[in-house]
Amino acid sequence: MKPEETKSGGSRTGVLGRLSHRLLGSPIHRRFASHERMVIPIALAVFASDALSSTAYASEEIMHQLKAQGPGAMWYLVPISGALILLLWTVIFSYYQTINAYPKGGGSYRVSSENLGKSFGLVAGAALLIGYVLTVAVSVSAGASAIIAMAPGTHSFAVLMACSAVIGITFVNLRGAKESGAVFAPPTYSFILLIGVVIGLGVWQATMGGAERAMPEFDASATMKPLAGLFLALFLFKAFAAGCTALTGTEAIADGVMAFKAPEARNASKTIVAMGCVMSVLFGGISWAAYYFGITPMEFTDANYRPVIAQIVVEMVGEGWLFYATQVATAMILVLAANTGYADFPRLSMFIARDGYMPRQLASLGDRLVYQNGIILLAVLSIVLIVAMRADTHALLPMYAIGVFLSFTLSQAGMVRWWKKRGRTSWKKYVSLFGAIVCGAVVIVQLLTRWTEGSWITIAAIGLVMYGFIRIKRHYDYLARELNIRPGDEAVTYTTTVLLLVPRLHRGVLKAISYSRTVSDDVRAVHVILDSDSVAQVKEEWQKIGADMPLVILESPYRSLIRPILEYVDQTIEEADDPNHMVTVIVAEAVPRNRLQSLLHSNVGLFLKLALGGRRNVVISSVRYFL
Repeated sequence: MKPEETKSGGSRTGVLGRLSHRLLGSPIHRRFASHERMVIPIALAVFASDALSSTAYASEEIMHQLKAQGPGAMWYLVPISGALILLLWTVIFSYYQTINAYPKGGGSYRVSSENLGKSFGLVAGAALLIGYVLTVAVSVSAGASAIIAMAPGTHSFAVLMACSAVIGITFVNLRGAKESGAVFAPPTYSFILLIGVVIGLGVWQATMGGAERAMPEFDASATMKPLAGLFLALFLFKAFAAGCTALTGTEAIADGVMAFKAPEARNASKTIVAMGCVMSVLFGGISWAAYYFGITPMEFTDANYRPVIAQIVVEMVGEGWLFYATQVATAMILVLAANTGYADFPRLSMFIARDGYMPRQLASLGDRLVYQNGIILLAVLSIVLIVAMRADTHALLPMYAIGVFLSFTLSQAGMVRWWKKRGRTSWKKYVSLFGAIVCGAVVIVQLLTRWTEGSWITIAAIGLVMYGFIRIKRHYDYLARELNIRPGDEAVTYTTTVLLLVPRLHRGVLKAISYSRTVSDDVRAVHVILDSDSVAQVKEEWQKIGADMPLVILESPYRSLIRPILEYVDQTIEEADDPNHMVTVIVAEAVPRNRLQSLLHSNVGLFLKLALGGRRNVVISSVRYFL
């Protein structure tokens, strides 16, 4: 037996099944689930790609805020970046605790739900779901920007490039977690290596005298002249909040612990620490190089737009092979950083769906051992957002950080509560408390200072998602109440009237006649005619086959086949006047050898089933005859 056959445990049938088999691969048996889990190097590429890629534009976001105060204000870039690295390790340490406290995964949603209350958990879940949609939109849009930096003439194709990237990443993820990790690992490590080389070259040029500092010295009077006291602090914190995009994605590992090979918690803990080390070097190095070499951020609408990281490479080595290699690696990791959303959005949706706050289909594990419904939903929402925002990274980022940092705040507050519930005083609790306060402040500043840029959209979206959670939960609770067996409930005996729909007399109808006799003694054949002149011919053909059941002729002056049947079904139910009386409508359906040939048939039975689906005490049954 071939290994693939051993894994599949079955095969898909039909045209669509064979096509799916070709594109997505054979189904994987659940006993091979452990084989689909990831080792640390692959998991780092899958779960940390978003966090690592954010280092490519986080420094630029800080610089956009400082740029408004003149060149002298750029001095703050380095200390602000240092403060962000400190906050990064605070968040990582908090999630390190979360991983070990909740080794089954769930991250912020579970921590907030179990320690702060279900409402806070749902807020964290809604914020993260929106954050993952924005992760995909921001990542592929930033990747498109990197491509535009190499080829400025492609600016008008930004939306098309971003949407195409989403479709490609969706396809890879539908093939399974292990295969997606193998695809995304090389670009991630190429980015780390090349940016490390760029930073190393900058340090070498600075220390060996190969380059002089281009940024003017810090001028306190020039920088603080238009600002004073509290206003300076608010300005700096606004820039700090803008740079917090560097921390987005750090929660992904805590959300997907169960995707790691055993021991899951230990491997996830090692991965999040490794991610923190790499992010600190890349983000700190890019911020330092941007300041040292006097880089000024460009506007996305500029005809010759180049991101800060591209300008750094050009400043040091020109537009040679290293420039293009770095831009290709940056573009690839920015696009593939969307995979963090694909890794965690379906898993988080599964946790929320299991609790009854999202459609249950999102909790279904597909035959490739991925939550394919969540993957498809994420792709659709991301494409809608990309088109709406025209793939503009700077338009998307104000919405991005708020949801992520709101989940950070609730998660770390939840860990403070987690320690308190155990009656233990630990310095770890105070680290989480510090992180919760700072992240909460970031949310407030982002919301207030970027309100006109679209930060309010995230809050409104969280509110809409929360409303959806509540409505879905109410429906499932109502469904449970209605379906649960109560005292006194018992199976009752039903009487049945069978209505056999006879479009015309042929061999397939003979099979339907034989079956209908086994269902009930009260069987009626029903035929709808569009021309009254054919009534005699239909009756004559019916007598020839000798069926021992009445033939009901329904005329349709308005040439509708469906309406007369619906009216007759309603009439039959009214005549019975019995809540325990059922009407079974039997439809004879032809099944051609080739499924595509069914498009040549009228398929009246399909439309009839849809029309009868909402009627009480009506059962629709198909008797198929194969051609």
